[in-house]
Amino acid sequence: MRVLTRTCLLALLGVSSLPGFAAEEPAIVELRVLAPDIAHRIVRAAVEDCARRNYKVSASVVDRNGNLSAFLRDPLSGPHTIKISQRKAFTAATTQRPTSGLLSRTDLSFAPDMLLIVGAVPISFNGHFYGGVAVSGATPEVDEKCAQAGIEAVSEIMEFVE
Repeated sequence: MRVLTRTCLLALLGVSSLPGFAAEEPAIVELRVLAPDIAHRIVRAAVEDCARRNYKVSASVVDRNGNLSAFLRDPLSGPHTIKISQRKAFTAATTQRPTSGLLSRTDLSFAPDMLLIVGAVPISFNGHFYGGVAVSGATPEVDEKCAQAGIEAVSEIMEFVE
């Protein structure tokens, strides 16, 4: 019985010293997620910014994993803009880079759901990464400007988030 107790105690001590079980390591990881209202404000501001420029677009916000958080489509935008905005946002979120900076990354063109077209930017505030926003329906450069306008529309609110 004593041998079994010692063996179990030594095994427990050995396991607890592994990096995954060390006391200084947190047992959970906290992730920040945009509130639905903020995600909706971003897509609304992006679509409105493009409308002021006389473009009919779709806008998508995705979370850090590329899952759709908010979507808005001008009723007169083309049906193709729906999937394109979602895939561009996915690309910006999963690479954490604007799609305008990924055009030379031909290796990514074979990755599922990636779309290497200008018009998406990652969403970050105060050093915290949240996801990506993309617009489709204008020229690629205008798409990116409208996506950035969406982020700017909530930047004052997000500035005070800790």
